Amino acid sequence: MKKIRIIPLLLSILLLFSAAAPGVWALDEPKLDSAKAVVLVDLDSGRLLYERNKDEERAPASLTKIMTVLLAIEALEKGEVTLDEMVTAQEDCLAGLDTDSSTSDIKPGEQISYRDLLYCALVHSANEACNILAYRISGSVGAFVDLMNRRAAELGCTHTHFSDPNGLSNENHYTTAYEMYLMTREALKHALFVEICNTKRYEMAPTNLSDARVFANSNALLTAESMYGGTYVYPAAAGVKTGYTRLAGYCLVSTAEKDGVRLLAVVMGCDGYYLTGLEEYQNFSDSIKLYDWAFSSFAYRTAVSSTSAVTRVRVALASESDEYVNLRAQSDVSLLLPKDLSLSSLELVPTIYEELLVAPINAGTVLGRADIRIDGESYGTVNLVNTSAVELSKREFMRERMEQTFSSPWIILLIIVVVVIAGGYLTLVIRYRIQRRRYLRRKREAAARRAARERARDYDPPLSVESTQRFAAIIDEELESRRKKE
Repeated sequence: MKKIRIIPLLLSILLLFSAAAPGVWALDEPKLDSAKAVVLVDLDSGRLLYERNKDEERAPASLTKIMTVLLAIEALEKGEVTLDEMVTAQEDCLAGLDTDSSTSDIKPGEQISYRDLLYCALVHSANEACNILAYRISGSVGAFVDLMNRRAAELGCTHTHFSDPNGLSNENHYTTAYEMYLMTREALKHALFVEICNTKRYEMAPTNLSDARVFANSNALLTAESMYGGTYVYPAAAGVKTGYTRLAGYCLVSTAEKDGVRLLAVVMGCDGYYLTGLEEYQNFSDSIKLYDWAFSSFAYRTAVSSTSAVTRVRVALASESDEYVNLRAQSDVSLLLPKDLSLSSLELVPTIYEELLVAPINAGTVLGRADIRIDGESYGTVNLVNTSAVELSKREFMRERMEQTFSSPWIILLIIVVVVIAGGYLTLVIRYRIQRRRYLRRKREAAARRAARERARDYDPPLSVESTQRFAAIIDEELESRRKKE
């Protein structure tokens, strides 16, 4: 019985150790009030820190005006309009607006500068200003809406469709929290957009039909002058745009920066006073909760050090002392990570540029890259460089050149042809010499025989026939003996 009781104790100890083991994303989720769709993004890396229903199609309300003003600023940058150009509000500029729609009280026929229209649309959330901008840029609201949809598609938005430039309720007018981030990210690349959406209070110049008008930004995170009061002012916040319709609920796209951490939050479908009678507007309170959670949970940490070797590679044509070199990160890499994350699960997966591993190589040359992974998830890449210069070995260089030379099929063929020609030539020379030697020998033998016959004729008394034949045989034997010796 005692042995059996040990088993639960061991299980308890194992569970305790497993609970103490560090996890990569061992974070509690932010406790939001009512947001139906959410994304929280690290602006520097584009990494999602938190999401809820990020791809759910929802009505964006006045968040639509982010796209409207983006296109208006792009038209400005193309030279199609100027900031100081006076634009006349068309007769139907109020078409489609409800009596309680957000407006800057612009009337048909009123002449307003293009600059003021941008501020009215983005800061004051004026619906008629969006219609006027659309008409000025594309000639009609319908043509401008087509432009909005094309531009959204260019930005990678596959779950977005616009039906108007201001975001009034329409079942065929929708986007997602993540795609609102994509559109806002593009808009924030333009300095004028950033300047406008961060404006807390704007004074509009007098027009032909109105005195000067002053209005505050509708984003309560920025200013206490907002129609939502001073409850939600968040010192770290900046831009971007509020939105509300009964169909969409309360929405907000905003940014915040603290201790070098730059964040963008999108919240859609939140509750609030006009929707549910709540005394708070939870698009603001949920955004603040997201930022507080992120700033308290995340920080930039050095994930990769440039002083540590990542891998070791062999370099061709290098001397023995330089044949292997260490590769390190080109620079330190800091990542926005949970503060309590253990980096023990971080790994660097190198990809080496083999074609560059040939001496000589200067120190600090990019010879590869490494994929930064934590728990199997990629966090980007870093270039890999050699820590020291690699000198060329003359001996290795000559050996490699010789190997290359004699491994070429054309060189081998040439060598074979040369050998065949040389062999043929040598054969001809040898044959010529043999034949010449034989020729000269025959001449000598013929001369010797003639000389012998002449001596035989000169004997007195003359030799008999028998003696002459014997003498000729002796000469032939002597010549044969000489031939053998040769």
